[in-house]
Amino acid sequence: MPTINEILQTMDYGPAPESTKEAQTWLDQHESRFGLFIDNAWTAAADTFASTNPANGKELAQITQASSDDVDRAVAAARRAQPGWVALGGHGRARVMYALARLLQKHARLFAVIETLDNGKTIRETRDADLPLAARHFYHHAGWAQLQSEEFADYRAVGVVGQIVPWNFPLLMLAWKIAPALAAGNTVVFKPAEFTSLTALLFAEICQQAGVPAGVVNIVTGDGRVGEAIVNHPGIDKLAFTGSTEVGRIIRQATAGSGKKLSLELGGKSPFIVFEDADLDAAVEGLVDSIWFNQGQVCCAGSRLLVQESVEQRFYAKLRARMDNLRVGSPLDKSMDIGALVDPVQHQRIHGLVESARAEGCTIYQPVCEMPTSGSWFPPTLITGASTSAGIAQTEIFGPVLVAMSFRTPVEAVQLANNTVYGLAACVWSESISLALDVAPQIKAGVVWINTANQFDAACGFGGYRESGFGREGGKEGMYEYMVALAEDARPAAPVVEAQGKVRQSGSGDLFAIDRTAKLYIGGKQARPDGAYSRAIHGAGGAFIGEVGEGNRKDIRNAVEAAHKAYGWAKATSHNRAQVLYYIAENLAIRAEEFANRLAAMTGSKDPQREVQASIERLFYYAAWADKYDGLAHQPPMHGITVALNEPVGVIGIICPNEAPLLGFISLVAPALALGNRVVAVPSEAFPLAATDLYQVLDTSDLPGGALNIVTGSADELARTLASHADVDAVWRHDGSPDGCAEVERLSAGSLKRTWVGGGKGRDWYDTRQAGGRAVLAHASQVKNVWIPYGV
Repeated sequence: MPTINEILQTMDYGPAPESTKEAQTWLDQHESRFGLFIDNAWTAAADTFASTNPANGKELAQITQASSDDVDRAVAAARRAQPGWVALGGHGRARVMYALARLLQKHARLFAVIETLDNGKTIRETRDADLPLAARHFYHHAGWAQLQSEEFADYRAVGVVGQIVPWNFPLLMLAWKIAPALAAGNTVVFKPAEFTSLTALLFAEICQQAGVPAGVVNIVTGDGRVGEAIVNHPGIDKLAFTGSTEVGRIIRQATAGSGKKLSLELGGKSPFIVFEDADLDAAVEGLVDSIWFNQGQVCCAGSRLLVQESVEQRFYAKLRARMDNLRVGSPLDKSMDIGALVDPVQHQRIHGLVESARAEGCTIYQPVCEMPTSGSWFPPTLITGASTSAGIAQTEIFGPVLVAMSFRTPVEAVQLANNTVYGLAACVWSESISLALDVAPQIKAGVVWINTANQFDAACGFGGYRESGFGREGGKEGMYEYMVALAEDARPAAPVVEAQGKVRQSGSGDLFAIDRTAKLYIGGKQARPDGAYSRAIHGAGGAFIGEVGEGNRKDIRNAVEAAHKAYGWAKATSHNRAQVLYYIAENLAIRAEEFANRLAAMTGSKDPQREVQASIERLFYYAAWADKYDGLAHQPPMHGITVALNEPVGVIGIICPNEAPLLGFISLVAPALALGNRVVAVPSEAFPLAATDLYQVLDTSDLPGGALNIVTGSADELARTLASHADVDAVWRHDGSPDGCAEVERLSAGSLKRTWVGGGKGRDWYDTRQAGGRAVLAHASQVKNVWIPYGV
């Protein structure tokens, strides 16, 4: 007589197929041919291409390849509709978005089946994850629309938004992007992925049913040529892109100097860290959800497993046993765990990467499982024995492939976790909350899940660091991506030059009277420029008033190295950083007359004392913000909390303005320092002595060496070096040079560093609305969302 275990081992899931009847009826109603949705009307299908079912390779429908003229018409429709959409008011927009959310719920099963047919992911995922979360985004953002006049009173909508999404979460990505854009008062030109357009076209139908005004939502389908037309269109005010890092670089370069807002959610190689005290069985289940959810075709997939050495082999054994029970098969079968890859091209790429790891001597484990003979399928795969620098350990595979390695200490775990160019997400598994909350902030990623994986909610921001892109989707920070501060509209069209008065000359004008060459300031010390060159600085009346060092690429390199060594500044308490800024203000006040005389000599200002006093006040202002720019605690539907931490960006290169040379310098450097960044500042090229005179002020104000480094010289050359430097995390340029700002944005694409540029416009540095507030602090920080479950 068989034992219970023997009986259980012979048991298996019976088939549980989902009906496709309603989905097929919908396709038949359209004769399986779809045009574009522009200005609330459908175009005739033309120049079509096939959309196929990845599970069997059969054609589902013919989709229209949009032309550049089609994109022009969509943008024009969105432009016409945008003023009316704003005028509808927050409540009016909220009602429409609420209707969209209700219709998504009403037709959830139809959306889920079409998504599974078109994408290949399992019906359990589309039904239980994608659709509820898509509806949640429209509900949540309907609330932001309702509250916009209160919560975002100092902001306005950007205008016309171009949005481009990938094929891995077609409907969910649509909701992530369209919901906040509409809530803020924008209109949309949306491009779904070429492989997976059907749910976006179904969404267009419910836009008609929900009463979305004509032109507010426009959907144009097609390949990369359509995306390129949207990116380059002069009528687009903001671009939101989710996709590969390679394409993200191209978009950053293409939009440089255009003035378009840009958010990029790109690739990842996310670590999944398991400490020895973790609940190993729970961690295995979390890992299954992290790497084999959606066949691993997830930008934040936990594709790098890091296991503490003491439990490594035990964890691998549990993991292999769990892999043996994963079911691969028809995505429409509710009992399946893993569906089909989106396209044979994706299969070929994954297969090639796995075989390259095999050739390098790695151990490949794949469970024996039956897979359909037609369609695109790949088994769950575990790779061990790879070095940290191996291609398989560094490349985003975007498939059901897990690369595992071990670590000994928490310090090593963090080092391995951060050993990547990406920074999208991470998982930390430990029963010690102290350990988990110590490690989470050290990981360079925009999202960290503790003892859970792949949790998302509309109230919680999502987005990456480094080459995983910039910008956030979801949460309050996601709303800011689709708005512009009203203070930006008040900026002068060109840099404002103060009227000159009678200049108090400094010095006799004899070049050889005394040595008045200001050095560079690197690592808390004055340093001679590497090139041993200097440049003369003349005052408003033309008289020689001093010299400054001519910084070059090596000086920037030294300054960046010093900034990285000053990492302790980021770890200092916000109270401590505030005190240092207060000390700087205090010491500047003591020498106020001296600085006023210097400004008068350089710029000919009628009222130099005003600039000095404004600089002191600005230091106080950002010292006050240092310990008050707090994060948020969200309560998503999961049983736990999500803590949104405002973290420093890292090392910021700042090109300062020529107008108000002291105040402009302080207004940019102070917020960066207040939030824990380290700075490499290039002061006003025309009037740099206002900054070099600060060296002694800094030395007597307890600012750690390397927290602020000052390199004088050519703004163009030094900005070029900073924007190209791989170890600089962000570059700000506000010297009024439109070509220079465009170059910074273009060169930043190499490492996808963040930029904040002023373009050719000026800025009233005396106006706190233009040179202060949360809008500036947002540039000096990045949000990390840490998910912390509790209770069950």
